[in-house]
Amino acid sequence: MDKIRKLYIDNLRWTVVLLLFPYHIFMIYNNFESFYIHGAEIDGLSRILHALWPWMMPVLFTIAGMSSAYALQKRSGGTYLKERVLKLLIPLLFGMLLIIPVQTYLAEIFHYGSANYWNYFAKVTDLTGYAGGFTPGHLWFILYLFVISLLALPFMLYHQKHRKRFDIQNVSLPLLLALFVVPLLMQLVLDISGKSVGEYFTFFMLGYFVLSQESVLDKMERCRLPLMAIFIAGFILILATGTGIYEINSYLFDIIAGFYAWIAILAFIGMARRHLNFQTKLTGYLSKSSFGVYLFHQSWIVVIAFFVFRITQNVGLQIALILLFSVPITFLTYNICKSIGITRWIFGIK
Repeated sequence: MDKIRKLYIDNLRWTVVLLLFPYHIFMIYNNFESFYIHGAEIDGLSRILHALWPWMMPVLFTIAGMSSAYALQKRSGGTYLKERVLKLLIPLLFGMLLIIPVQTYLAEIFHYGSANYWNYFAKVTDLTGYAGGFTPGHLWFILYLFVISLLALPFMLYHQKHRKRFDIQNVSLPLLLALFVVPLLMQLVLDISGKSVGEYFTFFMLGYFVLSQESVLDKMERCRLPLMAIFIAGFILILATGTGIYEINSYLFDIIAGFYAWIAILAFIGMARRHLNFQTKLTGYLSKSSFGVYLFHQSWIVVIAFFVFRITQNVGLQIALILLFSVPITFLTYNICKSIGITRWIFGIK
């Protein structure tokens, strides 16, 4: 396995993280569930969300598995575990103490007219926290990634010791495509508020065992254009139908969404490997800042939306203002925290 840093993985990661800005802004206007700050229900934005959610987090879990394959080439299991604690567990705990409560506090004011900070710790909810109460918020990804890293570590260490027993260098493209069934079957394992530990564990393991193999990556890069064409067709299908297929047959919708998500992963990694394997000052900065941006972005979106809603009822202006202010303030927060030793440590910033 090539030990040179895979810059395209870094670039793909920060690209998906930046997409979370419009994603979570559009969540304010969705027509299928509540949100911390909830505005007019807009079908077009909801359809975009339906076209994004099947693959955005699976991409991040998959490339986390790939990154772990490369990391364990030069780290012991103990070093890897220590890094997971410092980079995931500590930022998670401090994030749930300092970052997430502001979202639920403002959510209670927005939905009920009053709020209590301590409700975050005392009020039991469905774990979304959309109307206040306890929630990991968007940091559920960091929580899951930490737990999955622990669960996967014995398998990864065994693989490092007995690599030839897991040799899949010659996997065919049809078999590679068929692997979408595995996370699909694991969706019901430890499903918590619609987020399955089993499903994301599978994406992580597929990233580690399958998509970190150079011959598999070569195949994905060669087939990137037809894979991308299939993804675009799926994106258009979901935009056109919304949840219509789900309303007809939920099992059929799950199969389509599962295949669509897997195709997106293969297409994006293939495209990134061909076109994004480089680094500039800007991409280097975005790569280093992506974790901090993930930590802070949603809380700033909620804070800014809370005040924007008091200024204007024009949806287009609301979206523009939330995006205009949330992006620079998030990066400003990251840069301030990066410059202070204690905040670098508690938020896992390099």
